Amino acid sequence: MTTATPPTPPGGRTVPGNDWSVLDGQVPVEPPRVSVVVVHFEQHDDLVRTLAALAAQSHPADRLEVVVVDDGSATPPSVPPGVTLLVQEDRGFRAAAARNAGVAASTGSVLCFLDADTAPEPGYVEALTRLPALAPEAVTVGRRRHADLAPFAGGGASVAQAAAGRELPEPEWLSEAYDRSRDLLDADERSYRHLIGAVLCCSRWFFDEIGGFDEAFVEYGGEDWDWAHRAWLAGAVFAHVPEAVAWHNGPDAALRDADPVRVGAKKNAETLALLPRITAPGATGRGVASARPDVVVLLPEGDPAAVYRTADTLLRALPTAVLVTADEASARLLGHDSRITGDRSGAVGSARTVIEVPSAFGVAEADSEHFGRLLTEASARVGRGTLGTVELVSPRAPFALTLMSTRRLSRLRRWGADTGWRTEQLQAPFVALDPHADLAAYLGGWGDPA
Repeated sequence: MTTATPPTPPGGRTVPGNDWSVLDGQVPVEPPRVSVVVVHFEQHDDLVRTLAALAAQSHPADRLEVVVVDDGSATPPSVPPGVTLLVQEDRGFRAAAARNAGVAASTGSVLCFLDADTAPEPGYVEALTRLPALAPEAVTVGRRRHADLAPFAGGGASVAQAAAGRELPEPEWLSEAYDRSRDLLDADERSYRHLIGAVLCCSRWFFDEIGGFDEAFVEYGGEDWDWAHRAWLAGAVFAHVPEAVAWHNGPDAALRDADPVRVGAKKNAETLALLPRITAPGATGRGVASARPDVVVLLPEGDPAAVYRTADTLLRALPTAVLVTADEASARLLGHDSRITGDRSGAVGSARTVIEVPSAFGVAEADSEHFGRLLTEASARVGRGTLGTVELVSPRAPFALTLMSTRRLSRLRRWGADTGWRTEQLQAPFVALDPHADLAAYLGGWGDPA
C-alpha cells in the first residue's frame, strides 16, 4: 500500500464544520488517481456488468484502477486485463476485511467502494470523487438506485437505459433523510446511518487516518455504519452526491426477504453488534449504560471535598457521562463510581463531546434542573453545523465550563489551527466553590452552594 501524505486543506484549511457548499463549483486541478475497490461473492454476472460500467467512466482511464476482492466464492471470478483480483477465504460475510485488503493493494489517492451487484453510471466516479479530491476529510456517498438488471450484462454507458422501465423502489427513509438534511449538508451525529458502504468514497489519507473497516464484522451489515461513525468523530465532512448514481441489481435489503421474522432478526443482530461501538444518542440504551462514553468531563484538581461536589453536580446533570480525574487523590476518592476514571486518553478517544472544568463549582438546588437542561442541550448541539465550542459562563465564577466537539478537537490536532468552527457563550447558574465550603451541608441539603 502507498503511504499517503496529508494533503493541504483547500485555502489552507478544511471547510467549516460540515459546510461542503463552500466548494460548490470547484474542481480538482487535475483528476485524482482513483482506486475502486469492488467486493464480490457469487455474483459473477453482476460483476461483469459492474466492471463494464467502470470501463465506461468519464474519469480518465489512466487515472482509474479497479481492485476486485472475492469474499470466498466457490469459483473465483474472472476479471479483464488491468483489473486486480484478490481472493480471501470464505469465513462469513467479510466485506470489511475485503475492503481493507482492496485498499492495501491499491495506489490511488482517492478510494471508491462498490459492491459487485452495483453498476455505476458513466459520471459516477468523477462526481463522487470531486469533494474528497478537494477536501481531505470529505466522505461522500452516491445515490444507489434499484432495478431488475438480471437480463442485462452490457456496458456502463447503457446501465441507466437498461434500468428504464425496470426500476424498483428506493428506501424511503434514506431518500427522506437526504432531502431533510439537504444532501447531508446538515449532517449530525446520527448521519452515519446514511453512509452506505456500497457507494462510499473518501481520500486514502483519511481512510488511513481513522483506520479501516472493523474486521470483527462477519455478518451482513454494520461495518459501514461503524466506520462512518468513527469518521464523523474524527472530523469527516459528510456529503450525499445525488448525481453519482449506481444501479443495484434487485431490491433494497429490506425488501429481499419476505419473512419478517428473519428480516427482524438480522436487523436486531446488526443493532446489537453496533451497540458497543456507537455512542450517538438514539443508538444507545435508555437505561443500560453504553460501553463507551458519549460525553467526557475533565475534572479539575483541588480540594477533595470541592472536587467531590463538582463531580456530584456534573453526574446529576449528565448521569451517563464519564468523568476523568485530574490527580491521584481524586481517583482514590471517586474511583468507586464506575463512571469515573483516571484514564484520560481511553475515555476521550470515543467521546462526541469533551467538557473541560478548570475549577470546582456548585449549583444551587433551585437552579439544578435549569443547569442540567443547559448542559444537556449544549453537549447535544456542539459539533453540529459549525458550532465547535460552547462556553458556559456565570457572573459568580471567574472561569467557564468549556464544551468542545471531538470533531473540532480532531481537526485542531490534525491541522494545528482552528478550521472555521465558531464558539458560543451561554449564561449558566453555577458558582465558584470556596474550598472550605461545608460538604455536610451540601449533602444534607442546607446552606449556600458556595
